[in-house]
Amino acid sequence: MRVNHKHMRITLVLALATLIAAFGSSFQYGYNVAAVNSPSELMKQFYNNTYYDRTGKLIESFHLMLLWSVTVSMFPFGGFIGSLLVGPMVNNLGRKGALLFNNIFSIVPAIFMGCSEIAASFELIIVSRLLVGICAGVSSNVVPMYLGELAPKNLRGALGVIPQLFITIGILVAQLFGLRNLLANEEGWPILLGLTGVPAALQLLVLPFFPESPRYLLIQKKDQVAARKALQTLRGWDEVDTEMEEIRKEDEEEKAAGSISVWRLLQMKSLRWQLISIIVLMGGQQLSGVNAIYYYADEIYLSAGVKSSDVQYVTAGTGAVNVFMTVFVVELWGRRLLLLLGFSTCMVSCGVLTAALALQDAISWMPYVSIACVIIYVIGHAVGPSPIPALFITEVFLQSSRPAAYMIGGSVHWLSNFTVGLVFPFIQVGLGPYSFIVFGTVCLLTTIYIFLVVPETKAKTFIEINHIFAKKNKVSEMEIYPEKEEFKTSQSPL
Repeated sequence: MRVNHKHMRITLVLALATLIAAFGSSFQYGYNVAAVNSPSELMKQFYNNTYYDRTGKLIESFHLMLLWSVTVSMFPFGGFIGSLLVGPMVNNLGRKGALLFNNIFSIVPAIFMGCSEIAASFELIIVSRLLVGICAGVSSNVVPMYLGELAPKNLRGALGVIPQLFITIGILVAQLFGLRNLLANEEGWPILLGLTGVPAALQLLVLPFFPESPRYLLIQKKDQVAARKALQTLRGWDEVDTEMEEIRKEDEEEKAAGSISVWRLLQMKSLRWQLISIIVLMGGQQLSGVNAIYYYADEIYLSAGVKSSDVQYVTAGTGAVNVFMTVFVVELWGRRLLLLLGFSTCMVSCGVLTAALALQDAISWMPYVSIACVIIYVIGHAVGPSPIPALFITEVFLQSSRPAAYMIGGSVHWLSNFTVGLVFPFIQVGLGPYSFIVFGTVCLLTTIYIFLVVPETKAKTFIEINHIFAKKNKVSEMEIYPEKEEFKTSQSPL
């Protein structure tokens, strides 16, 4: 019996593997993006008090702002380091193994952050932000790779959006726990930071019972028995010959390529536009300013004229909208359409927000326009720019080049995130209401690139997508898998 991919449905095992991978990893990413926003003033006071107890002096305001920017931006800098570890980890430990090992980078800093006030050490927080960043850098690349390889073709987009959904849920949970009558108070903020270790501990206990990626087992481990068993467990039936055949076909077409290093990937003409596209999408995703909103949401709303007592509720409301919008539209509409719609919505929102912030002192109702612009921006980002770029990497690169592609895409993602986290407070001071013109320009340029270059990838096999790009790269289909001696290597991307 040959199984039709169109009739493949999500099974209990596939659903649970998806949920535990996303909750244990992606949720933490979102949680740590937003966890420092609500208690920021309390934490700055802790920094000042600790420094005063040591030296008898308070920290100067500029140095305190710089120290806080470093605290915030250590998370994406750690993410950059984590993204460099992705290739070696997924090739040596497997996709599931990499996620399990990665929990070290969550549980240890969770303990550090929870104990930072007792230890009277703000340095513990800064180091911990770096470590949870490494965890997020690994997981933000490995979870989409793992789920993309577990899922049948017709469910790839639906499962591919799950990590982003859990990132938004993590952001919302951090915003809710960050309400002042819950944990954003003098006693509760260390607990708020330390809770990030709970999902990691749960994943460490449960994920070992779920299958490794069948593609990894068959193509890289050459273990047909284990790959077949994993597919049977995931699909809920014994007849998996068709899918095994599809994986083998991909393997055969890639044998000439072997495992491609980052340096080799940068040089390959046959993958040039795929690589440029992920760099543009990952850079555009972060430089469009989305994390400026989450890192500094309270400051943005205060500058928009929202009362300080109401800011926490507006911030949580924005997080709720984000979760609501991050739904399975990726499978309902094409990737390209959603990217175009999302980036153009963000561009318009940034333009109107700039005008609203500039006019808020002159017109009484302008603060409401500012809040509406932020919410519309979040909606635009949630439907396209947030979930699709990581899924796009899985779809446009084959097994041999995928780990190296994730390393490059992840590096661009996190360095862009780091830049925004470190620089935005100073942009806000320097440009005032015109800060978002910078982000709007990035959205415009990214939209133009997508319109001109990025093809639709929905419901296409990995090989079909590569043939579309062969035309853009002006190479023949024979050149997609060049038979060159330097590609015949089993080494991990470096």
